[in-house]
Amino acid sequence: MEKMLPAQEAAKIYHTNYVRNARAIGVLWAIFSICFAIITVVVFIQPYWIGDSVNTPQAGYFGLFYYCIGNPITSELVCKGSVLDFNSIPSGAFKTAMFFVGTSMLLNVGTIICFSLFFFCNAGSVYKICAWMQTASAVLLVMGCMIYPDGWDSAEVKRMCGERTGKYTLGNCTVRWAYILAIICILDALMLSLLAFTLGNRQDKLLPDEFQMDGEGKP
Repeated sequence: MEKMLPAQEAAKIYHTNYVRNARAIGVLWAIFSICFAIITVVVFIQPYWIGDSVNTPQAGYFGLFYYCIGNPITSELVCKGSVLDFNSIPSGAFKTAMFFVGTSMLLNVGTIICFSLFFFCNAGSVYKICAWMQTASAVLLVMGCMIYPDGWDSAEVKRMCGERTGKYTLGNCTVRWAYILAIICILDALMLSLLAFTLGNRQDKLLPDEFQMDGEGKP
C-alpha cells in the first residue's frame, strides 16, 4: 500500500496549488482589466457612435462630443465639438452621456492605478475595491448608452440624418461601431467585476502560509 501523506503535509500541497491557481487567474483578470480600460478610452474619444448611410442628406458622424457633418456645397466634412467646450456639443443628452461614459472611463483607469495597492494592502481588499469600481463603471456605461439616443432629435443630427430623426429614432442614419463597443463594454465590466469579487473572496479563504507541524517545538 502507498504511504499516505500526513494531514498537514497534504494541506501544504493543497495550499500551494490553491495560491498558484488564484494568482494565475488574478494575472489574467489584471490583463483583461488593462485591455478593458484601453477600450473604454477608445469608446470615449472616438466620434463613431452614429453615422451616415447611403440615404442620408449629408455625410458625417457623431460621437459623444465630437462630430463632423458634410458641407452641402463643397461636400467637405466640417468638424466641431470639444470635451472642454460644452457649448460646442449639440445636445444636452450628449453632454450627459459624455459625463457618464467619461466617468466610467476614469474609474477603469483608476482600477489600473489601484493595482499598486497590492504591494501595500491585503489582496482580498484590493480585489473588492477594484470590483466595486468596475461595477460602478458598468452602471455608468448603461446610463450613458441609454441617455445618448435622447439627443438624436437635435438640429445637427437632423441635418445629417433627415427630418424623420427623433429621440431614439435614427431616421436614415446608422449605429456605428463605437456605440456597439460601448454596449459590449457593459458586459465586460460586469464579468470583470464578478471575477474580482470571486478572487477577493478566495483570498479571504486562503490558508496561512506556514503550518505548525505536530510536535514542533516540543523537546
